Amino acid sequence: MPSPESTRIPEYATTRPLRVMFLITSLEVGGAETLLVNMMRRFDPERILPSVTCLKHAGELGESIAGEFSVYSNLIKGKYDARVLGRLKRLFQNASIDALVTVGAGDKMFWGRLAARRAGVPAVLSALHSTGWPDGIGRLNRMLTPITDAFIAVAEPHRRHLVEREGLPGGKVFLIPNGIDTDQFVRDRSAAQAWRERFAIPASSPVCGIVAALRPEKNHELFFRVAQSTLQQVPDAHFLIVGDGTERQRLESLASSMECCGRLHFAGNSRDVRGALSAMDLFALTSHNEASPVSILEAMSTGLPVVAPQVGSIDQAVLHGTTGFLVPPGDQSAYVESWSRLLSDRALSDQFGKAGRQHVIGYGSLQTMTAGYTELIETVWWRKISRLCRAPMTSAVVTGFPVTPSHP
Repeated sequence: MPSPESTRIPEYATTRPLRVMFLITSLEVGGAETLLVNMMRRFDPERILPSVTCLKHAGELGESIAGEFSVYSNLIKGKYDARVLGRLKRLFQNASIDALVTVGAGDKMFWGRLAARRAGVPAVLSALHSTGWPDGIGRLNRMLTPITDAFIAVAEPHRRHLVEREGLPGGKVFLIPNGIDTDQFVRDRSAAQAWRERFAIPASSPVCGIVAALRPEKNHELFFRVAQSTLQQVPDAHFLIVGDGTERQRLESLASSMECCGRLHFAGNSRDVRGALSAMDLFALTSHNEASPVSILEAMSTGLPVVAPQVGSIDQAVLHGTTGFLVPPGDQSAYVESWSRLLSDRALSDQFGKAGRQHVIGYGSLQTMTAGYTELIETVWWRKISRLCRAPMTSAVVTGFPVTPSHP
C-alpha cells in the first residue's frame, strides 16, 4: 500500500487550476444543494475552477450564483430523453472539463458519467448523500462503475453501506464528511425575533422545527403527528416547517385537517436558514432514510439539541444523551417523549445545544470538506493523465484529515 504522501500531487503537475464540473438535477434550496454552493465558493481558485450543470432547471440557488460561476441548465427534456448524452458530451468538450463530479444518483449519475467518458473527461467522480431513495444506485448506474474513478461517501457507516449493500468496489469508495461554516451558523437573536413575529409565536413559547425539502422520504406526516401529541404535554409549543417541494400542497392540506393546524407554520424555502434555526429551541428530523444531513450540522452549530431517527450516519453527528436523542425510525411515541422532554427542560436543552456546537466544530467543517474534494479530484486527475502510476488508489490526503478508501 503506498504511503499517504505518495498520492500527493507533484508541484509541477499542472500550471493551471483544474476545471471541475458538478452535475446535479437542479439547485433548488436544499441541504445537498446549499452544501455544494458553499463548497464551490470555498475552493482555492488557483487549484479548482468549479462550474455546475443542472440537468433540469437551475433553481433558486442556481440563479443566485450565475454571476459567480458558469451555470448550465435544461439539458434533459424528459426521463427517456437519450439526446441528453450528446448535449452533455458537447458541453463538457466545449468547456474543456478536467473532472466531472455527479451529485446524487439517478439520471444525472448515469448520463453524466457516460457523457464524460465519451467526451474524454480525465477524472470522473460520483458523490452520494443517502443510503436509500433517492440515492439508491440502480442496475444501470452500477454498470458504469468501471468508468468511475471514485465514489464519495459522507460518513463511515455510509461508506460501508456503499460497499456492502450497493456493491461498489471498496478501493473506489472514499470518505469525505459533509461540512458547514460554523462561523456562519451561530444564534442570531434579532433574526429569531423577526421569525417569531412573522408567525405570531410568543417569545416565551418553545419551538420545534424541521428544515427539509417537502419530499416523501422526509416523512413530514410523522412530524405533524408527533407535534399534535406533543401539544398534550407542552401546550404552548409551536412547530416551524422550513422547506419546499413537490409535497407542499398535499402536506398543507393534511396539516389544515389536524387539530394542531394553528401551531404548524409553513415557512417555505428561505435563504435565512440561520435565522430560522435561531427561532427554534429544538431541531427534529423524521426521515425514513438519511446519510449525513447537513441540516443537522447547521442546527447543532447554532446551538440546538437534535432529535432524529437512528438511520444512516446520523449517529456520527447526534450523540444520544449528549447532543440530543436518537429514536427508532417511525417510532411516534419515542419522538413525543423526546420532544416533550427537551421542550420542557430548558437546562437540559441548553446543555445538549452547547455540547452539540462543540461536537460539530470538530466533526464537520466546510474547510475540511473542501480540502477533501480538492485533493481527491487532483489525485484522480493526476493519475489519469500521467499514466505513471498504474496501481489502484489506496489513499488520498487532506491536510489534517485522511481520506481513505473502504475495503470489502
